[in-house]
Amino acid sequence: MKISKIYCNKPEIFQAVYFNSGLNVIMGEIRLPENKMKDTHNLGKSTLGLIIDFCLLSSPKSSFFLFKQKEIFKQFSFFIEIELFDSTFITIRRNVEDNTKICFKKHKLSKQDFNQILPHEWDHFNLSIDKAKDLLDGLLDIKPIKPWSYRKIVGYLLRSQDDYKDVFLLNKNMRSAHSDWKPFLAHIFGFNADLINFHYKKDKDLNEIKTQEKFLMNELGDIIDEISKIDGILLLKQKEIEKKQILLNSFDFNLQDINKTDSLVNKINEDIAELNSMRYYLVQNRKKIKNSLANNKINFNPDDVQKLFKEAGVFFEGQIKKDFEQLIAFNKAITEERKNYLKEELAEIEQKIININKELEVLNKQQAGSLSYLSETDIFNKYKQFSDDIVTLKADASILENQKQKTHRLHSLQAQIRSLNEEKSHIQNDIELDIKSINSDSHSLYSLIRIFFNEIIENILDRKALLSIFTNREGHLEFRADILDELGNTTNQDDGHTYKKLLCIAFDMAVLKAYLSERYPRFVFHDGVFESLDRRKKEVLLSTLREYANLGIQQIITMIDSEIPNDIDNKNKPFIYPNEIILKLHDDGIDGRLFKMKSW
Repeated sequence: MKISKIYCNKPEIFQAVYFNSGLNVIMGEIRLPENKMKDTHNLGKSTLGLIIDFCLLSSPKSSFFLFKQKEIFKQFSFFIEIELFDSTFITIRRNVEDNTKICFKKHKLSKQDFNQILPHEWDHFNLSIDKAKDLLDGLLDIKPIKPWSYRKIVGYLLRSQDDYKDVFLLNKNMRSAHSDWKPFLAHIFGFNADLINFHYKKDKDLNEIKTQEKFLMNELGDIIDEISKIDGILLLKQKEIEKKQILLNSFDFNLQDINKTDSLVNKINEDIAELNSMRYYLVQNRKKIKNSLANNKINFNPDDVQKLFKEAGVFFEGQIKKDFEQLIAFNKAITEERKNYLKEELAEIEQKIININKELEVLNKQQAGSLSYLSETDIFNKYKQFSDDIVTLKADASILENQKQKTHRLHSLQAQIRSLNEEKSHIQNDIELDIKSINSDSHSLYSLIRIFFNEIIENILDRKALLSIFTNREGHLEFRADILDELGNTTNQDDGHTYKKLLCIAFDMAVLKAYLSERYPRFVFHDGVFESLDRRKKEVLLSTLREYANLGIQQIITMIDSEIPNDIDNKNKPFIYPNEIILKLHDDGIDGRLFKMKSW
């Protein structure tokens, strides 16, 4: 799979770009002196990568420049001609206006122009975007990435400047979950992606159950571990309901009167007295804490003392003043920490007082109700009040039953959590065994990619480089790309943008080389490859690009003429050969831009 041609229905604005099977250079010339020192020049070098992605059916986004400036581009149609593995070609047409309606035409000869053909001449006309992706996925038939679609690999084939921040995590995946891209990347390296996917699924299931557990725990509060107590209280409530129902049915209130009197004399009054005592104690403590918070202030000021000492002719500078200031800062830190503790304690006391007041209000009503009951002589009013008591008991029993069910549900969730954790542990163990097995196989796909990756970096930087894959504490895969020193230790060189970009380029090329014998894409687009590199690194990188191009890997790169070393670019041995330059852009008027029109 290589790119053969990109063109447009408006060739006077967007000229056709014909690609070589080897090295392809999009060259930007900076002719105007005022633009020599600028970082960006808006010629359209990087934009070509976006057009390729658009033609390969990227998902429509309102932020994409063709859609953002739709009034300018709504009449545009773009065509991409792709060479397939059987040396035939497929041309895809995608309009800006109806960008979800896609056309396909398969053909044997390259460099065709289907801009003017009629609808019936297309093999597939105006397919929906989803059907078009499915069709293209079948036509490309990239077997090594199955069951994923071809779109999954496109990001690693079209590296923009924003994609050089991380070797493995593309810019478009920055906001995605790791489960969206790590299993695919593991699969590319030759690891068991099913295990990775399964592990993430178990993680998702576990998080969902933990969310339910947390909700129930918050709802149940302090009674989480009191299932036995709840069962006991529920049993007593049910027995009391049965007992009172028998008494109600027999119209015998004598025992009820006795119980009410006993409850009034012995229980309710004792509870009220105890709560009043507790409230008094809490109110006193609240008063003390508020006083302590109000008086928590340090009045010592080193600047005032310095002024006083100066008037008295006494030295108060340097370390002495510094020591006092440090002491004050230390005391302020302690005071602030103490204030936080006091505030927390005050909040707890306030809440306890509120709770006690609520309990007292309930007890006082019970006290008043019991007295009213004992003074009641009308048997029918007693019957009604007795019935109300049974209703209340049944309501309490219903609440307890509900709490019981929720507690059982909580325990069931916790059992599922333990089971899922155990399953995750087994999967993690299988993942680690898979990594160990593939790591130890010097002929594995992963080993090949590591070797090719190191060769590229070592040629360019004269330093060894290492790709490594391991599991983190959660059992998920981590991918690393490091530059090593002479002793084989990792360095910080890969932290800089230039070295990070080289690692990205090396990784993309190493993967393509490792898959040369399979039905895998044969092209890669790298934006601004020579930017910030010194002369030697540019020479070696260019040599490597040509070497990989000779292997059959189509290299598409962008650069500006100022990145060509002055002492290399000459007529006898140019840095870039004329036949390698497929598109030349410049800053001297609209004719030099990718889109020959005013800037938008």
